[in-house]
Amino acid sequence: MLTPGEITSLAAAGETETLEFKETTGTRREATRTVCAFLNQGGGQVLFGVKQDGSLTGQQVSERTIEELSAEFQRIDPPAFPTIERVPVDNGREVIIAITSQGTSRPYTYRGSAYRRVGNTTLTMSADEYNRTLFERMHSQQRWENQPAVGWSVDDLNVAEIRRTVAEAVRRGRLDEPVSRDLSDMLRGLGLLRDGMLLRAAVVLFGSAERLEFEMPQCLLRVARFRGIDRMEFLDNRQFNGNAFALLANAERFLRETLPIAGRFEQDRFERIDEPLYPPLATREAIANALCHRDYSIGGGSVAVAVYDDRLEVTSSGPLHFGFTPENLFIPHESRPWNPLIARTFYRRGTIEQWGTGTLKMAELTSAAGLPLPEIEDDGTCVTVRFRDGHFVPQTRYMEISPAERREKILELLDNAEDGLMRREIHALLGPGVSERQVRRALEELRTRKLIVSTDRGPSTRWRRV
Repeated sequence: MLTPGEITSLAAAGETETLEFKETTGTRREATRTVCAFLNQGGGQVLFGVKQDGSLTGQQVSERTIEELSAEFQRIDPPAFPTIERVPVDNGREVIIAITSQGTSRPYTYRGSAYRRVGNTTLTMSADEYNRTLFERMHSQQRWENQPAVGWSVDDLNVAEIRRTVAEAVRRGRLDEPVSRDLSDMLRGLGLLRDGMLLRAAVVLFGSAERLEFEMPQCLLRVARFRGIDRMEFLDNRQFNGNAFALLANAERFLRETLPIAGRFEQDRFERIDEPLYPPLATREAIANALCHRDYSIGGGSVAVAVYDDRLEVTSSGPLHFGFTPENLFIPHESRPWNPLIARTFYRRGTIEQWGTGTLKMAELTSAAGLPLPEIEDDGTCVTVRFRDGHFVPQTRYMEISPAERREKILELLDNAEDGLMRREIHALLGPGVSERQVRRALEELRTRKLIVSTDRGPSTRWRRV
């Protein structure tokens, strides 16, 4: 329990995303909205008997006061039970503290609405955010990867890959020695066999390429080498179907064959050290993360590796989840893989070394190589990890075209696109002489003139001619 002095210090700091003040329990409805928001995010405290300026007033507290407050909290659904503490202050008055941690059954609602915190303000959660949070809660219990792989048997798996994985996991001390070398016992030890049925995660990790190609076409790797810095001309373009370990090996082989070699000298060494342009451990981490975190429920999904003159991009199907943003992936964070069975097997095999540190490792490795920090982009349908060559200098100087010419070129592109184009596709087709901002401005001007329409909102919007 907090002391009066601690309450005073807490109140003096002011309201935050995890702290709110209420002068009396008469505002318990507003306070319960905030408790609901705390449950939906990182937890927090509501102090009753504190003014907005942080001064302590306290209030008269009876058993009836606590009963009414508790009754209001019981309107939160699913049921949640904040801790209620009473701290005496001056003149027989008390400060009541309602404390809650992040809820385990998000999203929570109060009187039919869900809430979230933005700064020191409690706001109604949007329908999109509510649905996404609900989907993530359901995902933790019933995921694509932990469902039975109907029609698959151990005979359809790569036996050598299973044995290699178990042997390496035992060697690293990340798996107990299986009771036998029977394949079913080894898969059961990896958590990939339940009630005698193979799980989909086992098929993704160890399935044969021939069957995966026809029954799980999303187990796909696409690799490409482009000339220049856009997608106008291919130098190499290939596809591979197979299990996750095979796809990782194919991706690494493609990069070894494709990436230029960068030479460097170290102090006290006369010979030049030749290494791939991008650190192999960093690119391996990006590809492994893509295979672990992608959304396998998307039938047309894949992992893509694209090499340009100025950058390398690793893209995987599905957005970021669990509140992660590109920015907070580069600070210490907990690991919450979208496919924990697949991720755990990668960890046991030694493909990934420690959960929750992959992006930090990529940043460390690229920085040590003298390259810019990696970039992460989430457009709502896929996630792209981008490595840039900090020494790249374009060989051609492009002449800037006028705004009118940009608009004409966009109209011409849309005339030839029956299904419309996304903004990023238009940007790529216009070439490096046009910036993304100029494309956005041109699209808005054309829409204002009612020459084009958009089908939706956000990065995945498609634009069409009227």
